[in-house]
Amino acid sequence: QVQLVESGGGLVQAGGSLTLSCAASGRTFSNYGMGWFRQAPGKEREFVAAINWSGSSIVYANSEKGRFAVSREGAKDTVYLQMISLKAEDTAVYFCTARATTGWYSTQPNAWLYWGQGTQVTVSS
Repeated sequence: QVQLVESGGGLVQAGGSLTLSCAASGRTFSNYGMGWFRQAPGKEREFVAAINWSGSSIVYANSEKGRFAVSREGAKDTVYLQMISLKAEDTAVYFCTARATTGWYSTQPNAWLYWGQGTQVTVSS
């Protein structure tokens, strides 16, 4: 059974930082891109960042550039999302995803095959 398990979420004050982790089990994604999305209450799931199989290609949503950094450990099938200078509007459930069906990544959630259960990030102002 394929599983993506996120961890590292929590409550942080505005301006603070968090690092999310996502560990894959049940199969390897070492040949596929992995990504992060987030979903705030009442809003659609939105793209945050993606990283290709080797880590040589990375894409961020415009609003996260400079504040978020995605990385992965291929041998461990683990992907990370380091977030700094957090804002109240970053509050959301953050989801890890793997294997896009349209290219190595997509900004559309329905293009990804595997999802984690999500981890809550709450930024207090």
